[in-house]
Order: sequence, then structure tokens, then C-alpha cells
Amino acid sequence: MGKRLLAVDILRGITVAGMLLFNNPGSWGHLYTPLGHAEWIGLTPTDLVFPFFVFVMGVSMYFSLRKFQFKPSAGLMVKVVRRTVILFLIGWVVQWFGMWLRSLYNPDVHFFDIWWAKLRILGVFQRLALVYFFGSMAAILFKQRFIPWLIGIILVAYAIILGVGQGYTFTSDNILVQFDLPILGEDHMYHESAEGIRLALDPEGILSTLPCIAHVLIGFMVGKCLVEFHDNRDRVVQIAVWGCVMLLVGWLAQYGIPCCKKAWTSSYVLITCGMASCVLAMLIYAIDIKGHNRWCNFFQTFGVNPLFCYLLGTILSIVFGTVRLGMDGDKPITIKGSLYSMWQSMTTTDEAASCLFAISFVLITWIFGYILYKKKIYIKI
Repeated sequence: MGKRLLAVDILRGITVAGMLLFNNPGSWGHLYTPLGHAEWIGLTPTDLVFPFFVFVMGVSMYFSLRKFQFKPSAGLMVKVVRRTVILFLIGWVVQWFGMWLRSLYNPDVHFFDIWWAKLRILGVFQRLALVYFFGSMAAILFKQRFIPWLIGIILVAYAIILGVGQGYTFTSDNILVQFDLPILGEDHMYHESAEGIRLALDPEGILSTLPCIAHVLIGFMVGKCLVEFHDNRDRVVQIAVWGCVMLLVGWLAQYGIPCCKKAWTSSYVLITCGMASCVLAMLIYAIDIKGHNRWCNFFQTFGVNPLFCYLLGTILSIVFGTVRLGMDGDKPITIKGSLYSMWQSMTTTDEAASCLFAISFVLITWIFGYILYKKKIYIKI
């Protein structure tokens, strides 16, 4: 690709910062609407961060596999399998850490009694592991000119599956529930609430991983575009045009295929990939062409160690929400509760305090990431 594009790191960093921001409000009961997920059908800014990360993962996947000429080899397969297993295990270890920490404050609950009984089998890291593995396999086994066709087949097939299986309605008859529940088990699934109903519907479930594979492959094709076009202006035009096409097709498709993050619908894939492509094109133009990069250092800290910073933030979130500083009667005072109360005392609304806590949490995580960044320590996961 020649000179490394700073814009890719910045988009990755913005996405990680967004994931930390939206996942860590001071109070889930006091959110500004843009800082919460759509209840079911619809799209909010919060619904963009995870798909943006999957998109950038696909872009980076092209660069990584290119070193092996996209040909299967023992070294490449070991690399892909090892990273898949590590990502999957990280998702479980983080959950186990949270269970263990909470069991310390509840003498009636023993970690070894619940380590499997309450384990959510799938999650964010597990989904990243699966889409990385199957996306890499597709990139290795298929000729690149066939990958757009594969993306289209996956998205059309998934739309049909949801259409005939009540996949666009929040009900126990939803095909996502019917498919995942017998395999994963209710106690090992995330439970979603919408329209006054609570269901064992996992937003990172097995069936909804299928369109996410198409999602990462779209990012892969954008990575291919970045390599094949050497002039940044040509890159901007190509990526922006295809981004607008995906946005338009996704917007029109949602009249028959509703846009839903929790079901990862086909229209959701097209809209979010279209947006991510357009944002990447704007960043390349602003940063790598015009040289407006003085504001980039904050996000570059997250962008050069993305998965580590997200993992660190996830662990800090568990610690802040669990470790107790004292008691207020029967109510425990956690680190998070103490900081949130501080912001409440300084603001006029609980929503503002909740937002300021989230921003301060991102800054705390950034400090650790900045130390690594300054020391040029890059932790690859």
C-alpha cells in the first residue's frame, strides 16, 4: 500500500472510543437518546460503533492476508486459528472475571458453581473471532472477484431467512430465537427487551453472525481498493462512490428489510458499511491529503492498540461497577457510583451526569493507552 494511511488508524480509534463511550454511561436509566441503542427497529449513533469496528477489521484483514498472498499455508492457518481462539477465550475470560469479582461480595454465590451455568457463550469478542475466522477463510478460498458475489448471496439469503422466519418482529417465534435457543440454551444467551417483552435473543447470536461475515468482507474489499489505488484522491473517489451506493441501496432496502442492529439485518449491513466507507473517505481527504492531523493524537492512541484498549476498558468497567468503596445503608457504593454521584453534584440533570461519567471513563482508559502509545508498545490481539 506504500505509505501507511493515518486515516485508517483514526477511524479505528474513533470507533473504539465510541464503543467505550456508549457502553459506559453513569446510569443506564438516564441516557440521552443518541447514546442508547434503538429498542428494536431503527438506528442511533450508538448502533454505528460496533459495525464500524467490524468494517475496519475487514480493511485491516486485507493488509494482513496480503502478506501471505491470500494463499493457504501452514503459517497462515496457524495465525488465523490462533487469533480466533484467543479472541474467543478473551470473551469468556472477561465474563469469568466479572463473575468471580461479584462472587467476592456475595457469600451465597460461589464462582465455581456458576462459571458455566451463567456463562454467555457468545458476545462481542466471540463475534469478532467468528467473523475474523470465516472472513479470512472466504478471502483465502475464494478468488477476490467472486467475493462481492458472495457478499450479495449472504445478504439476500439472510434477508429471505428473516422474512420467512418472522425475523423482523420481536417475538419468541423469531427465527433468531428459534435457531439459537436450542443450541446455546437460555441461560447462555443475552436477553433483550423491547415493546414490553423480554426474550432470550442474543444480538451476537449464531444465525446473525452470517450477515456479519458479509460485513467484514465489505471492509476487506475496501482494503483491496486502498491497495490497488495508489493516489489518495482516487481512493477517496472510489470509496466514497461505493459508500454512497451502499447507503442508497440500504436505505431503499429498509422499506422491505427493516434496519435492525440486534438482528444485524441486511439493510443494516449496507447502511452502516456505506456510512463507514464515506467517513473513511472523508478522513483520508482531511488527514492524508490535506494534512489536517493535529487533532488525531487522541484517537490514534486507541487506533494503534484497538482491541487491547477495548479489552482494558471492558475490564475497568467491570471493576468500576463491582468494587465497593463502602456502604450507604444496604446500598453498596461502587467506584462507578461514587464518580457518578460526583458528576450529579456538578450538573443539573442526571442525563448530563451520566454522559460526563462516560466521557471521563473514556479519558481514564485513554491515559493507559497513551502510555503504551508514547512508549511505542503495540499489543496485537
